[in-house]
Amino acid sequence: MKIGLVLPYNIAKGGGVKEVVLALYDGLAQKGHDVVIITPQPREPYEHDTRKVIFLGTAADFKMPSTTGQISASVMTDEIDAMLEAEAFDVIHFHEPWVPVLSRQILSRSQTVNVATFHAKLPETPMSRTMAKVITPYTKPLLKHIDQFTAVSDAAAEYVRSLAPVDVEIIPNGINLSHFKPRKVTRKEAGLTTAPTILYIGRLERRKGVRHLLDAFRLLHDLQPEARLVIAGDGVDREKLELYVEDLGLEKSVTFLGYIDDAKKLELLQTADLFCSPALYGESFGIVLLEAMASGLVTVAGDNPGYKSVMQGLGNISLENPKSTAEFANRLHLLLNDEELRKLWKKWAKETVVQYDYARVVDLYERAYKVAVKREKQYLKALATEAE
Repeated sequence: MKIGLVLPYNIAKGGGVKEVVLALYDGLAQKGHDVVIITPQPREPYEHDTRKVIFLGTAADFKMPSTTGQISASVMTDEIDAMLEAEAFDVIHFHEPWVPVLSRQILSRSQTVNVATFHAKLPETPMSRTMAKVITPYTKPLLKHIDQFTAVSDAAAEYVRSLAPVDVEIIPNGINLSHFKPRKVTRKEAGLTTAPTILYIGRLERRKGVRHLLDAFRLLHDLQPEARLVIAGDGVDREKLELYVEDLGLEKSVTFLGYIDDAKKLELLQTADLFCSPALYGESFGIVLLEAMASGLVTVAGDNPGYKSVMQGLGNISLENPKSTAEFANRLHLLLNDEELRKLWKKWAKETVVQYDYARVVDLYERAYKVAVKREKQYLKALATEAE
């Protein structure tokens, strides 16, 4: 099949949706499909190796009170029509079709089979509920152009199901398990000491809950003064968080690494003692949890709906409300120090994470494409029969 993958975000920057699109591209290409990524032109240099990429419009950032979002500038319809005619896709797969404006422009003009995947969950905040009301007139008309609905979790499917009684197939996010196999990396090589070390990797913004992690770590530090916290990532709240660490008197125990590349991330996941992702809301799934699980790194995480979809069974012991500071600190202490429980957790993670290997995820999407194409052919055949 000729498959177009629409990525509405800046392909030159990191992000979970981008990683999914690149993994899908590679997996589908290995299966013999002709795959093309359609995405806005980044302002930064971007080397896309041997992958086929079509740039339409330009990517731009916009700042909100607690995060930074991305949109794409409008594209001339003639340019879109020319691209669609030249490529003659069998399927176009839209990731986050609500993100302005590239997906909407292509979706409304596509004459082929359109598959949509919803990755994000709107935060449970008054602002987000207002935003949902505002964007609904923009999003609802697009439903009629979508032939197959998919989402990475029930949490991510929540909004589209609120618009119309559509069937949404849940296809989880995934990871390449082979990337996370144990490696011979020492703590010293990863930049860690021998002290018990908790690791956070992610954006530094309010909804990620890092301030609550710091509050809990302060209590843990009272019980276990030798403990260390390593924070990797950047974001709008970094300066505030660094100042807060000073206010707490923890500057000798907390380290901010800033942005790290994938190689450094793998080193840290292989050598830290505990991973923590205290996100409060707005998480539809949690790829970072899968990465920790695949690395055999015991995890404590926020009890949001997206994370609950991953941390099931024994993994549920990892979940706690980050705003409940004492309880969160106790959970950190328990999973950092209880060796028997840590062994059980690692066994659970090893058995569970297999289902999220990208090889399986790609198979599920390929099947979804084939189902949608078959349904479209049956529909067109029925129309032709009626016309006779």
